[in-house]
Amino acid sequence: MTTVKKLSEWHEPMRQWRRHLHQFPETAFEENETARFIAARLREFGLDVHEGLGQTGVVASLEAGTSSRKIALRADMDALFIQEQNTFAHRSKHDGKMHACGHDGHSAMLLGAAGYLSRHPQFDGTVYFIFQPAEEGRAGAKRMIDDGLFKLFPVDFVFGMHNYHDIPEGHFAVKSGPMMASFDCFEIVVTGRASHAAMPHLGNDAIVAAAQVIGALQTIVSRTVDPLNSAVVSITQIHGGDTWNALPESVVLRGTFRCFTPAVQELIVDKIRKTVEGICAGLGVSGSVAFNPENPGYPVLVNAPDATELALLAAAKVAGSEGVDLCPVPSMGSEDFAFMLQQVPGCYVWIGNGPSEGSCLLHNPHYDFNDAILPMGAAYWVSLVETVLPAEV
Repeated sequence: MTTVKKLSEWHEPMRQWRRHLHQFPETAFEENETARFIAARLREFGLDVHEGLGQTGVVASLEAGTSSRKIALRADMDALFIQEQNTFAHRSKHDGKMHACGHDGHSAMLLGAAGYLSRHPQFDGTVYFIFQPAEEGRAGAKRMIDDGLFKLFPVDFVFGMHNYHDIPEGHFAVKSGPMMASFDCFEIVVTGRASHAAMPHLGNDAIVAAAQVIGALQTIVSRTVDPLNSAVVSITQIHGGDTWNALPESVVLRGTFRCFTPAVQELIVDKIRKTVEGICAGLGVSGSVAFNPENPGYPVLVNAPDATELALLAAAKVAGSEGVDLCPVPSMGSEDFAFMLQQVPGCYVWIGNGPSEGSCLLHNPHYDFNDAILPMGAAYWVSLVETVLPAEV
């Protein structure tokens, strides 16, 4: 807990930064003002700053001692297309956009850690502070990697952190292996023959066919995936028809599926395609499927054993061993930090934001990051740096 006390002097600056970012949310690859604000603070700390990586990403570096070891700490900084329903003073000033997932808090905590370490560099090696754009479904991590992230800033380990509801505030949860599910989207277009609603026999009803597709897709998980393997297939959009008395020519279905292994991922792709083709052929309509039509899917997020052990040690130094859950249930949610973990071994932890019956439920229009945990999160980052890159005595 000593590190938390040391970070307490940074609590108010972090709170101010966090609330500023909350008021001015920017969505994927549009985080221009957010990036400028973060880069300005980093330069104030005396760090070397690289801007524009992955379009709007920011990477700052800090060296101490003589070791050649290097690690990276990552925070996401994009907001969501959600209309905020909060009424407090720091609510979003950008209509239709809000920080409903806590990326404002993630950025503030990493800024606090960078500021503290710049003044108290009690470590031996190099730390890169990654502020990543477009985590929310647009794969900003992959964009930064494709733009040369780990070629420009090669590291031994990379670490990430996300606030999570229903974990006591300031507690941590982490495990080795799969921590968050893969993320894939699909778009199904069912095309029939339009007709008058009073004369359906003269056409081929795309709506009826689409309805049967929706029902059949629910049997993929229940009847073809091993019950011991977690998976979910969800239809999230239905678009078809424009009026009361006409059957439309086509219906568009969109959805997502999540799982924890590449084998199940391939199975679901195959079953979605065959289900659509089979039902549509039987009903005399056509059906097409496109997977991840706009953005790349996300792989399974897998924590490396060695990095997880280091993260556990660092978290326990901050929250005590009783404040670290070593066996959290993996989430069916997804994270593009998984792309970074495919390139470099690392670990992703959850920090408790409090009970979900309050304002802590992610992607909710009443969400607000819990400012009370800012010192704990920043202290974890500092503890991690001092644990992985110990200063010579």
